[in-house]
Amino acid sequence: MSKKILIVDDNEDLRSEIKDFLDEYETLEAQTGEGALAVLCRAHDIGLVILDVMMPGMSGLDALFEIKKNDPHVKVIILTGHSSKDVAIEALKLRADDYIEKPIDIRKFREAVESLMGMHAPEPEICSLDIKGKMLRVKKFIENNRFKKVGLHEAADCVRMSPKYLSRVFKKEMKVGFNKYKLQVKLDQAKDLLTKSGYTVSQISDKLGYENAESFIRQFKKAVRKTPAQYRKDGSRITMIVKKVK
Repeated sequence: MSKKILIVDDNEDLRSEIKDFLDEYETLEAQTGEGALAVLCRAHDIGLVILDVMMPGMSGLDALFEIKKNDPHVKVIILTGHSSKDVAIEALKLRADDYIEKPIDIRKFREAVESLMGMHAPEPEICSLDIKGKMLRVKKFIENNRFKKVGLHEAADCVRMSPKYLSRVFKKEMKVGFNKYKLQVKLDQAKDLLTKSGYTVSQISDKLGYENAESFIRQFKKAVRKTPAQYRKDGSRITMIVKKVK
């Protein structure tokens, strides 16, 4: 998982305090829910969002809803006022991954962050990674941004390499071309959404960053030998058969 954390709060002092708590992680900041969504809609390497509930403009709960709708894999910790149990319950219903009451208990806060980031120490700095490590970092970057339009240039930036060199090395080390791997990640996500969600084909196309549903359907059919609708229908049929067998 990414080591970057997005801190969203309109209180500059609190943002600074949280950054000090998490000084071994790379952090970004936003003052509003709208600002957080603007950061997240771009290609990014963010694994966790720390999100205050009470902010001017869009509330933290509304921002949480949009974040999880756009990319359910991004982890979110909600910050609530003391004894705001009703807010915490609503946040969990909206798929927040955890909540922390203010004033912040540093020990509990760090435990929550480390648990959701899946590590007790940040990933090694780019300069200390060997080629294999950098290529694994690129794979994670592609996977973390499967809902966004990312290309070779953005991936190259995340490991400080030239796009041309990255393209050559990625294929050599990973045994698959960059664009082919990126497509496979998107198609795997599409299959998952087709079989496990109620999104329409058009909505899935939009979530995965395609310009239109037609291009998504064309690419999916070429790779899978079925249209998305056919794949969904076959998946539903298999699920019904399995349920009957059980």
